[in-house]
Amino acid sequence: MNARFINWIWHIRGSLALAPQQSSEEAFGRLAPLFRQPGTSHDRMHDTLTFRKKDQAAQDKMSIFDGGVLRIEKGVAGPVLHYHLTSRALLFCFLAPLLFLGFAQATLVIGKLEKPAIEAAGRKSSEKKAAALPQNPIDKALGAPAPEKPEKDGAGKSEEDRKKPSPTSAYVFAAIFAALYVAGRILEDRLVRTLFRKSLRGS
Repeated sequence: MNARFINWIWHIRGSLALAPQQSSEEAFGRLAPLFRQPGTSHDRMHDTLTFRKKDQAAQDKMSIFDGGVLRIEKGVAGPVLHYHLTSRALLFCFLAPLLFLGFAQATLVIGKLEKPAIEAAGRKSSEKKAAALPQNPIDKALGAPAPEKPEKDGAGKSEEDRKKPSPTSAYVFAAIFAALYVAGRILEDRLVRTLFRKSLRGS
């Protein structure tokens, strides 16, 4: 499979038009503070800037990204900044739901495999409950009711319900990470674009 069809998952690409008279030197000079952060290294060659991040601080406005390339090219209406950024955090949030869905399916398969044993245990438990506890002959002669077996924690639930593995937790975590990915993929795309635009304007 061509990587271009899947790398959109953790790659963010975009472009911004520069001011007509803004040179590459000036543009990269305004963007430079973004790459002078702890854990960030960068190299610039002509109209291309490459950066990498390792153990970046949470305060870093671009902490979600692990690296990327910024390139300034001449367009029809003037210079244009093209950027290509990568994020392992986005990749993790994309893969996590698949992992938890796998856990959920494994739980269902295990539940089906254990069902005969659970049903047998349930029948055995029901038989024990049906068997009357021994009653004192005097109490029996006086017409006292037979003693009832004390219920343990989880009373009201069948033995099968108490022992049956549930995939609910896995589905919940899958939904949480899926929401995080969708929100992060859309939000980070807009945030980094806004960040570059403000930096280029000097605001």
